[in-house]
Amino acid sequence: MEYKIIVLAKQVPDTRNVGKDAMTEAGTVNRAALPAIFNPDDLLALEQALQIKDQNHGTTVGVLTMGPPRAGEIIRQGLYRGADTGWLLTDRLFAGADTLATSYALATAIRKIGIPDIIIGGRQAIDGDTAQVGPQVAQKLGLTQVTYAEEILKIEDGKATIRRHIDGGVETVVAPLPLVITVNGSATPCRPCNSKLVMKYKRATCPSERPAEPGKYDYLYGQKPYLNLTQWSVADVDGDPQQCGNAGSPTKVKAVQNIVFQAKESKTLTGSDSDVEGLIQELLNEKIIG
Repeated sequence: MEYKIIVLAKQVPDTRNVGKDAMTEAGTVNRAALPAIFNPDDLLALEQALQIKDQNHGTTVGVLTMGPPRAGEIIRQGLYRGADTGWLLTDRLFAGADTLATSYALATAIRKIGIPDIIIGGRQAIDGDTAQVGPQVAQKLGLTQVTYAEEILKIEDGKATIRRHIDGGVETVVAPLPLVITVNGSATPCRPCNSKLVMKYKRATCPSERPAEPGKYDYLYGQKPYLNLTQWSVADVDGDPQQCGNAGSPTKVKAVQNIVFQAKESKTLTGSDSDVEGLIQELLNEKIIG
C-alpha cells in the first residue's frame, strides 16, 4: 500500500544554552541568540515515518515546519534522511505564535496540501514542553489522534496498530486512518543522514534563504526542480492573520530563567517538621523547586 505522510517538525533553540539574552523585550524567545537544532522528539517521529516508507513502496514523506527562513534547514535534514519533500511556513505574521496559533497555521497548511493518511510529530518541543500542538492540529482537522506513541507496529486495512508508552507500562491501540500521531521520547532514534542524499539536496533552498544578488548556483534551480523547497506565507495558505503569530496567541511568556545548580555545603537534617519545612522553604527561595 502507498501512504502519504506529513511529519510536523520544528527548529528549536538549544535550551541547554539558555543565557541572559534568551528572551526579547516582548517576552518571546530570542532565537537569534541560541543555536538552532532539529527538535529531538520530531526526529523520532521522522524515523517512524521513514520506517513506514521503507515497508510500503510508493509511500511519500513530507516535512512541514514553521519558522524564519533559516528553518529551511529542518526540511533539508529530513531530505538527507529519506523524506521526499517539504514545506516551510514563513511570514512575519507567523512570528510569536503560541501553541494555539501554531496549530492553526499547521492545520491550515495541511488543508492546502491535502489531508494525508498519517500526520506525525514529536510529543513536544524542548522550547515549550507543552505537548499541545499535535493534539490541537488533530482537533482542528477533526482527525483521530494517538499520543505517546513508541512504535507504529503495522498499518493494514485502513488502520494503524500503535504501541504507546504510558505511566506504568505500555499499551497497544488500533486507530483508523487518517490519523494524527505524536511520538514519545522513548521511540527508536532517527537514522543518520545518508551521504548520497546530502549530496543530492545540499543546495535545496526556499526562496527566502537565497541571497538577493544572483549566485553561482542559481542555474541549478531551473535544471533540478527538486532543489526548490516550497515556501508559504499566511496569504498562501489562506490563513486569517488574526489567528496567526502574536495576534492569535492568548498565551504570553513572562520570562525565561537559566537555573544553574551549584553544590554548596552539606547539611544534616532531622526528621522534625521544622527541619523539613525549612528545607522546602530554602528550595523554593533558590528556585530549585516551584
